Amino acid sequence: MELRLLAQDVPLAVHGAPDYAELRRLGLRPAEVLDFSSNINAYGPSPAVGEAIARTPLGRYPDDEALALRMTLAEYLGVPPQCILAANGSSELIWLTSLAFLRSSDRVLVLGPTFAEYERMAALRNVCLRIHRAEERVGFILLPPEIRKILDSWQPHLVFLCNPNNPTGTVLGSSLITDWSFSYPHTIFIVDESYLAFAPDLGSAVEIKRNNILVLRSMTKDHALAGLRLGYAVGAEELIAALVRVRPPWSVNALAQAAGIAALRDREHLRRSLDLLAAAKSELMAALTELGVQVLPSAAPFFLVRVGNGAAVRQSLLHKGILVRDCASFGLPQYIRICTRRPEENARLVAALGEVRHAG
Repeated sequence: MELRLLAQDVPLAVHGAPDYAELRRLGLRPAEVLDFSSNINAYGPSPAVGEAIARTPLGRYPDDEALALRMTLAEYLGVPPQCILAANGSSELIWLTSLAFLRSSDRVLVLGPTFAEYERMAALRNVCLRIHRAEERVGFILLPPEIRKILDSWQPHLVFLCNPNNPTGTVLGSSLITDWSFSYPHTIFIVDESYLAFAPDLGSAVEIKRNNILVLRSMTKDHALAGLRLGYAVGAEELIAALVRVRPPWSVNALAQAAGIAALRDREHLRRSLDLLAAAKSELMAALTELGVQVLPSAAPFFLVRVGNGAAVRQSLLHKGILVRDCASFGLPQYIRICTRRPEENARLVAALGEVRHAG
């Protein structure tokens, strides 16, 4: 009898970051590859993070409720700790929202082009999915009247929006999200703010304090804790309680909890590194524009670059020890996504891309 495998039709998601098997096939060592494909603060975590990890015992279970971390986050955000859930990165939170809030045949709206895990989650839950894609002709900016029209006519149970959006770096004002939350009180708005720290002038949906808004945050990006995997959700107490009921036990390990607390307490390191990153981004975008490629505006340290054949450019750069994100999986095969690194590393990327374009 043939086995019935329920996940056979669930699409695999493509993400940034090195594919270690690919590097091995190409004879490249990970330490030698400059990674511009991952949207992570290139200035690294606070020095206090390493010290906190060194003091953390490994021979006992972590706090399942991550209480000390949640208390630190509560002070940082100005919300009660019962309105916060720590998790193994924002990706885990996306899956928990699907388990907590969705049934088969529920309507889910995803505002794209965007992070692939929203669509993948929807496929696994067998929901009725609609993806509204912003158009290239307007710089991939979402047009509020179009979204409101969909909300009026389709009345989704849940909406996923990434703000600032990955991979486009476009943003939606918090006043607009506030308006939607009041106009459609029976719709849950999942606002992924993984990159909010990189856009200091953008208001947070945390401040809206509506019971149909759940905010997702990722400390792997701004605090550069990607190797530990750490994120958190902020929302009304009843939303967080629903997530708690479906989460796996001990999903946030002790090292991640200790690192998160240390990172949150070193606000000066974060401020300084984000300032340096913003300056480096401006210089990098200007240098790439001088090469003759189209660089799209972005509120985040990552941005889209139109190069014609994104997959071919990615492969050529990888042979030079530089990794960028090919955007075909976003439905944007003409683009690569680049995340800003330090100035001397950015200079290597610009030089390598110039060689690739000249050779092409």
